[in-house]
Amino acid sequence: MSLTAAASEPAVGRGGKDVAFAVCIVLILCLFFLPVPAMMIDLGLALSIALSVLILMVALWINKPLEFSAFPTVLLVATILRLALNISTTRLILAHGATGITAAGYVIGGFASLVMSGDFVIGIIVFLILVIINFLVITKGATRIAEVGARFTLDAIPGKQMAIDADLSAGLIDEKVAQQRRRELEEESAFFGSMDGASKFVRGDAIAGLIILAVNIFGGIVIGVTRHGLGLSAAADVFTRLSVGDGLVSQIPALIISLAAGLLVAKGGTRGSADKAVLGQLSGYPTALFMAALMMFVLGVVPGLPFLPFATLGGLMAFVGVAIPQRQAKERAVVAATEAARDEKARAEQRGSIREQLKSAEIELCLSKELTATLLPQYDEIASRVAKMRRKFARQYGFVVPEIKLTDDIRAPAKTYQIRIHGTVVATQELKTHEFLVIVGDGRRPNVPGDEVREPAFGMKAMSISQAYLKDVKREGFKPIDPVSILLTHLSEVIHSNLAQLLSYKDMRALLDRLEPEYKRLVDELSPSQISYSGLQAVLKLLLAERVSIRNLSLILEAIAEVAPHVRRPEQIVEHVRVRLAQQICGEIQDDGVLRVLRLGNRWDMVFHQSLKRDAKGEIVEFDIDPRLMEQFATESSAAIRKRMEDKHLFALVTTAETRSYVRMIIERMFPTLPVLSQLEIARGFEVKSLGAIS
Repeated sequence: MSLTAAASEPAVGRGGKDVAFAVCIVLILCLFFLPVPAMMIDLGLALSIALSVLILMVALWINKPLEFSAFPTVLLVATILRLALNISTTRLILAHGATGITAAGYVIGGFASLVMSGDFVIGIIVFLILVIINFLVITKGATRIAEVGARFTLDAIPGKQMAIDADLSAGLIDEKVAQQRRRELEEESAFFGSMDGASKFVRGDAIAGLIILAVNIFGGIVIGVTRHGLGLSAAADVFTRLSVGDGLVSQIPALIISLAAGLLVAKGGTRGSADKAVLGQLSGYPTALFMAALMMFVLGVVPGLPFLPFATLGGLMAFVGVAIPQRQAKERAVVAATEAARDEKARAEQRGSIREQLKSAEIELCLSKELTATLLPQYDEIASRVAKMRRKFARQYGFVVPEIKLTDDIRAPAKTYQIRIHGTVVATQELKTHEFLVIVGDGRRPNVPGDEVREPAFGMKAMSISQAYLKDVKREGFKPIDPVSILLTHLSEVIHSNLAQLLSYKDMRALLDRLEPEYKRLVDELSPSQISYSGLQAVLKLLLAERVSIRNLSLILEAIAEVAPHVRRPEQIVEHVRVRLAQQICGEIQDDGVLRVLRLGNRWDMVFHQSLKRDAKGEIVEFDIDPRLMEQFATESSAAIRKRMEDKHLFALVTTAETRSYVRMIIERMFPTLPVLSQLEIARGFEVKSLGAIS
């Protein structure tokens, strides 16, 4: 029972409001036919003025026109109320006008005395000016805006409906939001259509006011002379004052409501209340305010014009032009600080979450507590050089290496740093921040005290010297390396050695997305029918593992398209791609146009060739070499390669195409940076200089 009562309460409330509104409309209609005392007329006129002011204030403060979608209905009710009051006041003026200026109530009498200043001619002129302003200026402009707005709104409905359907199909919005947008679209079209017709109410009201004024004056003079025995001048004075006062009381609310209608339809797509929309935009250009202020000061000093008004306005505009930018700057600073605090809070929450703890940085440079304290003043320099390093990798290898995260670890040994790839420590080194490194190799040493060490990036022989001997070392012709350069060089070399691990699937898809449309179609033809995306990634990883740049991605894709229908293994595809990239590969290891090569030798070519096991189709299925031969090859190749490295010239190890990858597999463990080429990868246009053979 209680549930039924609770459910019926809103309906009862709505029914009560509906009945009250209907009663008010009936009372307004009664004013057309029933005589009303002057006291009630005063109340009705005051209500009309209050209602018009309320409508204007609402029109000023709404954010968008649809928030006042009931305006056409309110406008009709207000117009009918004014016309009904006009009929009632006309009845009182014609019936009791001879009794004096307050015959139709004190509101009309007060307006007549206030506006006309004792002369009905002034009142007529003021009334006509108000009617002209309302009829020819405000109402006509608002009507035109409403007509154009209604036409454009109706024309745009199909396009807006299609946009809503497209957003819904794309999943950008759900069905509830789509329904809400469609409802707003219907309300917008209905509103502007109603405003187009409602503007005619105001125009008709202005015309009716003129007619009622003329009828009151003419009819009042006739009645005053014939029925009340007044003289022509006396009758004209009394009835003209009453009629003009009645017209002013009616036209002032009409003018206010016309202004509200104009503001409402002129608002258009501007969001926010009128003060923000108008004053905010007018004051948003300080230069314009300064120019207007200058113009005011110029007018103020023109002979014959008063100085004080123009100077006051000029000073006010100049003050606003200075104050507004300062206030906007403060507001922007507050907003920026608020957003920064919110972002910092979000980052702190993210760092503290369990999911964030599970993530590991792709590249991380972890410093011990002592190194962090020492290198903190040089943090900006380190960050700048790391950014340059990443740009260099992007230009050289064709993809952007991940962000390098700089952290500290209190558990790390003193004065050491660690380089981690995907959370795994791949290099650890002690760094003496007050000592410099001098690379000496097998040559002469500087004549200063120092410790013999190994350079961390390439393992070369070096001396660690104190900063006090820096000038002496430079005088001897050596180039000492500062601690930050040592650290960053080591970091760069570690990245070089782990390029394949740093190319993620996401990075590969980003590279493919940046391709030209023709090559995107080529990728669509290749994947997934002939090679999967993970297979493409495997090919690129194998190239990067041997420090072959993938910047020429279009040529790589063409090479893959040539061989992918015939072979499936990424290792076989890579060998074909390397042949197509021969010009690039040889260009990166040549020295002044000379390509220096060290051959494998007939004996070892035969050993590796015999170690390849093939199936019935002749395809290589296994590499099976005697461990003793592998150990012997490692010894002989190491001696031969180190001997050639003493010349400090770039060179490559050359072997057959079938055995190249297997030779590389053994050589990279001893010399990870030494290029291993097949005979097919030696490009034309280079002078080939043989450095001999391993056997």
